[in-house]
Amino acid sequence: MAAIPLFQVDAFADALFQGNPAAVCPLDEWLDDDVMQSIAAENNLAETAFYVPEGDGYRLRWFTPTKEVDLCGHATLATAFVLFRQQPELRAGVTFQSQSGPLRVTAAGDDITLDFPAIPTKKCYPPHHLAEALGVMPIECRRGMDYLAVLPDEATLRAVQPDFDQLRPLKKRGVIITAKGTEVDFVSRFFAPNYGINEDPVTGSAHCALTPYWAKKLGKTTLTARQLSPRGGSLSCELRGERVFISGRAVLYLEGQIHL
Repeated sequence: MAAIPLFQVDAFADALFQGNPAAVCPLDEWLDDDVMQSIAAENNLAETAFYVPEGDGYRLRWFTPTKEVDLCGHATLATAFVLFRQQPELRAGVTFQSQSGPLRVTAAGDDITLDFPAIPTKKCYPPHHLAEALGVMPIECRRGMDYLAVLPDEATLRAVQPDFDQLRPLKKRGVIITAKGTEVDFVSRFFAPNYGINEDPVTGSAHCALTPYWAKKLGKTTLTARQLSPRGGSLSCELRGERVFISGRAVLYLEGQIHL
């Protein structure tokens, strides 16, 4: 029987029970894909991250309860948090190889910063049923990795109660809704029912699209953000050319072993 280390970390959180929980499994070598997918389903968190040593850094993969994804912010932050606890010398910078290219992560104090690719979006007509699914007509709709629906204000965004059955036919990873914030530069929520996540608590990768949009809209490259899920999470975002630097904090919830 093999014992696989397991850590559960609340990412983009200042305290326990905030932010987005992610599972992190350090591996010496890859498990079969179906085994990793089964572990992610058993964990039943938005993401389970697996990593193995590769070159001078690590290879990182992420699984929702139902499928593998190409990019995940909060589980990358959680993975770096675990590594930095075990090897403090890596806080100066560690590089994860991923399906979205190399992702460098650094730490300063309690803040962990992700160096991620900016994700461009293009203006589009709202897809069929999007307004009905959200219960509000977006003032602007864009598409990239996800649909990005801009709403009139923060109060409207908070009040959205999506019809997830109507969101499932949309042929994107998920739907981001966003609005100008009242206490931060912008706020958002993220829905991905096709990936087994009706509402994601905090979505780092969504901010790869949100940051370029709001940087242009607000005329500034350094922004504060809040994802308004029931758990909530805070992020600091900076646009540097074609990269987005996303910073947040993390808290360890549990550590144990998976027995295979």
